[in-house]
Amino acid sequence: MKVIHLISGGDTGGAKTHVLSLLNSLRKTITVQLVCFREGPFAQEAREMGIPTLVFGGNNIFRIRSRLIGLIRSEGYQIIHCHGSRANMIGSLLRKPTGLPVVTTVHSDYRLDYMGRPLSRLTFGNINALALRRLDYRIGVSDAMVDLLISRGFPPDTFYAIYNGIDYTPAPKIGPEGRLAYLRSLGAQVEADSVVAGIAARLNPVKDMSTLIRGFAAGYQACPRLRLVIAGEGDDRKRLEALAKELGVEGQVTFAGWISGMDQFYGALDINVLTSLSETFPYALTEGARFHLATAATAVGGIPYLIDTDVNGYLFRPGDWKALGERLAALGSDDALRREMGERLYEKASEKFSIQRTVETQLHIYEEILRRRSRPKARRDGAVICGAYGRGNAGDDAILEAILREMRDIDPDMPVTVLSKNPKSTRLAYRVRAVQRSNFPAWYRAMGRAKLYINGGGSLIQDVTSRRSLWFYLMNIWAAKQAGCRVQMYGCGIGPVTRENHRRLAAKVMNSCVDAITLREPDSREELRSMGVSAPEIFLTADPALTLPPALPEQTDSMLLQAGIPPRGRYIGFALRNWPGFPEKAPVFAAAARRAYEVYGLTPVFVSVEKHLDAAAGRLAARGLEGIPHYFLDDAGEAGTIIGALSRMEAVISMRLHALIFAAGQGVPLVGVVYDPKVSAFLRYIGQELFMDLGDITAESLAAMLDRAVEQAAAQSGAVARLRDMERGNVETARRLLEAGDGCIRAE
Repeated sequence: MKVIHLISGGDTGGAKTHVLSLLNSLRKTITVQLVCFREGPFAQEAREMGIPTLVFGGNNIFRIRSRLIGLIRSEGYQIIHCHGSRANMIGSLLRKPTGLPVVTTVHSDYRLDYMGRPLSRLTFGNINALALRRLDYRIGVSDAMVDLLISRGFPPDTFYAIYNGIDYTPAPKIGPEGRLAYLRSLGAQVEADSVVAGIAARLNPVKDMSTLIRGFAAGYQACPRLRLVIAGEGDDRKRLEALAKELGVEGQVTFAGWISGMDQFYGALDINVLTSLSETFPYALTEGARFHLATAATAVGGIPYLIDTDVNGYLFRPGDWKALGERLAALGSDDALRREMGERLYEKASEKFSIQRTVETQLHIYEEILRRRSRPKARRDGAVICGAYGRGNAGDDAILEAILREMRDIDPDMPVTVLSKNPKSTRLAYRVRAVQRSNFPAWYRAMGRAKLYINGGGSLIQDVTSRRSLWFYLMNIWAAKQAGCRVQMYGCGIGPVTRENHRRLAAKVMNSCVDAITLREPDSREELRSMGVSAPEIFLTADPALTLPPALPEQTDSMLLQAGIPPRGRYIGFALRNWPGFPEKAPVFAAAARRAYEVYGLTPVFVSVEKHLDAAAGRLAARGLEGIPHYFLDDAGEAGTIIGALSRMEAVISMRLHALIFAAGQGVPLVGVVYDPKVSAFLRYIGQELFMDLGDITAESLAAMLDRAVEQAAAQSGAVARLRDMERGNVETARRLLEAGDGCIRAE
């Protein structure tokens, strides 16, 4: 593989470190060529590292373009990789004449690159913004940077994420005397027991050093051992020095200026701090992690992917100097806490954010770009997926996540378009193309390009919650067939369809327009038979969401801590829904929660699966828990963290189907409360008889089912494993439909 990298050559800071360290490692595996557009320290340092480096200087863009075209053709490069605004502009001019894929690494928010320089922002900033949209692929330095660009309308399926990695070989140690001598050489007024916080960054508005100094001043009031050392220079220095004096901490804050030997700097610190308004994935934090430093940073860019707040560090909102002050005071006052946080951060950073991991990721990106480039062009390709997506319901979104995973198992480069109520949130969450459900021209055009239309999963063909939704999904199925798609109803539930005219309409559409139906439980098969649906292939499989894994333990810990829930407690989960008849039964759930605590020592946690609706139901049930500790998990995040939270429960009582599915997948004892037949259908399918209709449930019956669930903790694990195997029928059916030529699809 041969890749040519373009960069201005005047870069400093994280971008410089990223490019040079990446190319120095990549050149051991593939052929790389660096081209700078000016001579200087960047190009010189690259040569000293052994990186093949050329300088194409001058301001004649078209002459540079011509020279690059000649070099690329003569040397046979396969990918053009740009870094920075000037390289992006030239890269956009190379796409057509070379015919090569052009990718750029976005190291910072291009709208903030020229902050404080309005003329440069108007010219270079706008040129860069236009060039970015003309390139083929974009690599964001952190998932957060990718999300930012997708939110600005960039195509979501042209992005990759990479994280700045460093070499985590053991950091050099500095003894107590050497530490004091070094800090005093910088001008710091420190003693042996001083706790030193530090930052290495430019003194410019994006780094928001005002918040740092205000937060430090607040922390110092509570913990006089604290000291602050700022390594860096910039236009804001005089203003920041004046602020430190105004706040009365000029003797405790040291402005060290630019320093060399960052190992010595980080080795002398106790706390690493970053207060930026915007970041990608800063080296300052991974460098601090290498030295096992406790860390407090703003929750911007890719920083939350490194720091699990309250687990291995602290996050705070940009500008929130009060929160920073509290964190600094806590770390300054507790030596054991600092050590614990620093060790945990080192463990995660060294495992997930090493230079080796960065290089592996970059090579994988190159391989995927070349694979996608060589993908045969076809008039029809990929899939359109339609379901109850973009509504904030974790169960429905979990289905979409599972289906997308399975489509990528079939073909990792498959183009996919999702019909969503909130296309922006769907694009951000899953990095697929998404269109508004109500935008008929957009989704019909997508159907005209796709080979497969997927309806599902979930219970879409029903008229209990809404007649209009039934008409919408049937109309979509009809439209997909008219547009020439194969049609699969995917891991779905059917019914109830209560009105006779609706049953006739649904049967007519499914018989005439659907190629295959895969069902998540047997009750739906009986419903299809009773409606007279016989033309499509019908298979019994399982709900796609059963295949989803829980989030990593540290992510689950952080999510629970942010909700005020100790991660290592003993809990019983309640996933309730404010359905007609629920308010009258709320005291029944309160009685079960009280019993779980008093008899089994389980603290109740009320979990919202649909965060906009379920919180009210949990609070209504909790009114009867005076004197009993309990928690509310109103926003557990995405499916992975909800599954992680439910996996910490020793029992789950749920009205929500997907809370039951998630908990069952983790082997957690279940009790179902049935407000819809789909709940009882799933529980019977896994051989679980501990359920009762909402209208019939009493405190006594719920207590009895809870007792039995605790006794039979392992009973359902075998059934769930069997269902996971059966779920493969969903994806195998989709594979056959995608691979089939014209004509009917029949089981093999």
